[in-house]
Amino acid sequence: MMALKDKHILIGVSGSIAAYKTAFLVRLLVKEKAQVKVIMTNAAKEFIAPVTLSTLSKNPVLSDFYKSDNGEWNNHVELGMWADVMLIAPASANTIAKMAHGLCDNLLLATYLSAKCKVMFAPAMDLDMYRHHAVQSNIQKLVEYQNILIDAEEGELASGLNGKGRMAEPEKIVEILKNHFA
Repeated sequence: MMALKDKHILIGVSGSIAAYKTAFLVRLLVKEKAQVKVIMTNAAKEFIAPVTLSTLSKNPVLSDFYKSDNGEWNNHVELGMWADVMLIAPASANTIAKMAHGLCDNLLLATYLSAKCKVMFAPAMDLDMYRHHAVQSNIQKLVEYQNILIDAEEGELASGLNGKGRMAEPEKIVEILKNHFA
């Protein structure tokens, strides 16, 4: 039996170089027969094109509250109710801070604050940012709020430095999701 078959997985993508990994993650989830929708912050679109994630997920990628050409609303409440799990991957320091403090200035954060399902987050940032007391405090706050941390991994970072801060690999995230639903 496929643990992810017909599960509704809502992926939030924030602005991080690790956003390219989300394409592989979406592809793996669709292969597992999950239903996948993607919300991107505007900063995330600087790292990966929405058309890539739309093609792989077989759903439009959402990033704005409404479509300016026709006024159609992307209902964050409905998105939060649709999802069996919300996964924010990559979760940048900025998005983690906003989540921890209840800020709501984009569709991803509005959906996070409306989500009725379990929320998982996979941090991705350079090692000094990851180690910073403020970031660690915000991560701890999210865990205290019953969000599930998919911890960053050690390795080579985009800066060329080595250390903790890499987003968990897509295969590992899929295994965590399978275990969650098992």
